[in-house]
Amino acid sequence: MRQTPPPVHPLHDGRTLPAVGLGTWPLDDDAAEEAVAGALGLGYRLVDTALNYGNETGTGRGVARSGVPREDVLVTTKVPGRHHGYEETLASFEESRSNLGLEYVDLYLIHWPLPRVDKYVDTWKAMIRLREDGLVRSIGVSNFTADQLDRLERETGVLPVVNQIEMHPLLPQEELRAVHAAKGVVTESWSPLARGRQVLESPEVVAAAEAHGVTPGQVVLRWHIQLGAVPIPKSADPGRQRENLDLSGFELTSREMTAIGSRPPHRFGGDPDTHEEF
Repeated sequence: MRQTPPPVHPLHDGRTLPAVGLGTWPLDDDAAEEAVAGALGLGYRLVDTALNYGNETGTGRGVARSGVPREDVLVTTKVPGRHHGYEETLASFEESRSNLGLEYVDLYLIHWPLPRVDKYVDTWKAMIRLREDGLVRSIGVSNFTADQLDRLERETGVLPVVNQIEMHPLLPQEELRAVHAAKGVVTESWSPLARGRQVLESPEVVAAAEAHGVTPGQVVLRWHIQLGAVPIPKSADPGRQRENLDLSGFELTSREMTAIGSRPPHRFGGDPDTHEEF
């Protein structure tokens, strides 16, 4: 059965972003093709990959195989740390575009800021050019801090439309989300369900799931949506994909929202101020 996706988010460049997407890490090309084609058939319209995931080719094949009109699908990919720099970013984009088999990319992100390398502003300038040339529809970043966002705006006059960050009930990112809201930057959540069972088996999430007659995963994804974030959960299972998209039939109470995000904080991924991923 085709699901009805949640409403879209307006971006400050005039475009829109679906309110939930499909993540593809760590799927290989064949698995990504199956997952993407199936998800698009269910109603997903946002697909997230990266050059460093090694599955851009499979993601592109899945988009083509789905039969969904290209203009209806928003494909995201990311420039890796080893390609930071102006000319390097332009070349990296062409590699990604070739892998995907697409004429253009809908959303292009800087994967990590790598502040020690200190080339993310040059990378951003190249991405602005790609957007101006019509090869990229929208440009954004991933794993950037508030100070790094400020620097991009200060030195180029262009703010990212999104910042894709680690966010889940163990890392609600209140301060950074407030910065995003003030600047008109949409928050995307990677690892939205966290890792392991700490979140999905927590008493707060289980109680909310029982109260609303949904799964714990649906509760957590609904928590993201009610906070105004765009979760991009990875799943290659059609049944789970369907559940992850079916988030419109219930609403968490303010008490449930507070309880779900009140556990001791924990970051599973790298610290954007020090993490280096090439």
